[in-house]
Amino acid sequence: MTEQAIFGGGCFWCLDPVFQSLAGVRSVLPGYCGGHVAHPTYEQVCRQDTGHVEVVQVEYDPAAVSYRTLLEVFFAMHDPTSLNRQGGDVGPQYASVVFYMNDEQRALASAVMAEVQEALGAPVCTRIEPAAPFWLAEGLHHDYYQRNPQQSYCQAVISPKMAKFRKRFTSLLRPSP
Repeated sequence: MTEQAIFGGGCFWCLDPVFQSLAGVRSVLPGYCGGHVAHPTYEQVCRQDTGHVEVVQVEYDPAAVSYRTLLEVFFAMHDPTSLNRQGGDVGPQYASVVFYMNDEQRALASAVMAEVQEALGAPVCTRIEPAAPFWLAEGLHHDYYQRNPQQSYCQAVISPKMAKFRKRFTSLLRPSP
């Protein structure tokens, strides 16, 4: 039995390989959530007039990885104190958001966010919102980092993030084939 989680923390290209590397995660899909337009395209979301956030939808086995662990990884792998931006990616589509599926996820997201804020000693601007329709991103965004590791954005932004992730969360990594 699996459950789902939806996280927005900057470019979905950055969150995708992080969650794919976690043991217990069954699938990770890039997409858009939280807006007011049905079936938005990447171009529409980038124009910032749909209200959507770039997100990843994570399907996971709660017997193998807890929602709390997913939240801890999420908060550690982006800057939750930065409003509508992550590094050079700027705009409301890059907001830090947890889209919760139920009251248990909402409560846990709020608790973990409070812990993160206390640990950082700075205000966290992550929004915690009920899950809205998830719209799957176009195919070229799926597994982007895995398919384009030499691309300049991947080298400059995602590769250092993945190195930080692997170092910090070694015990949570999916076993190598």
